[in-house]
Amino acid sequence: MATTNDLKNGLVLNLDGQLWTVTAFQHVKPGKGGAFVRTTLKHVLSGKVVDRTFNAGTKVETATVDKRGMTYLYKDGTDFVFMDGDTFEQLSVPAETVSDAANYMLENQEAIVAVHEGVALYVELPTSVELVIKHTDPGLQGDRSTGGTKPATLETDAEIQVPLFVTTGEKIKVDTRDGRYLGRVNG
Repeated sequence: MATTNDLKNGLVLNLDGQLWTVTAFQHVKPGKGGAFVRTTLKHVLSGKVVDRTFNAGTKVETATVDKRGMTYLYKDGTDFVFMDGDTFEQLSVPAETVSDAANYMLENQEAIVAVHEGVALYVELPTSVELVIKHTDPGLQGDRSTGGTKPATLETDAEIQVPLFVTTGEKIKVDTRDGRYLGRVNG
């Protein structure tokens, strides 16, 4: 338990059985009436953002969320299996929890897994990863000047848009937040 005076960005609260991360807060002391705390909270699982106001000194329940660096090992049915590099403990994470991160994950890749009471909440990848293009159609001659894009299938089977000059077998850098092409990787 903590009070609203202890709030800080990144703190995870347990409100009515739901986990919310504090993304912004402001202590307000009006001329009349009691002080209060205005917060912006982000739902840990759905990503929904809400504004909530608490009276100053109100007790709030905090949740312990353990963010651990883990290695993605393999896919087991619909679950993704991760291993803690320190304890060698393995954790099965359902596909719904991994969500879009699955589009950019290769075996033996490092990721951060947020765990609360033994349950994985979400998987966080580095902001960019390097992946090989499994297939893309050749760009048409003369199309290079337009700056157009074409679909490409990555080695993870995800499909993204790439510039026309990129070819099958090339290694590229991809933004894991929105699937954007960031450039070629030399070597």
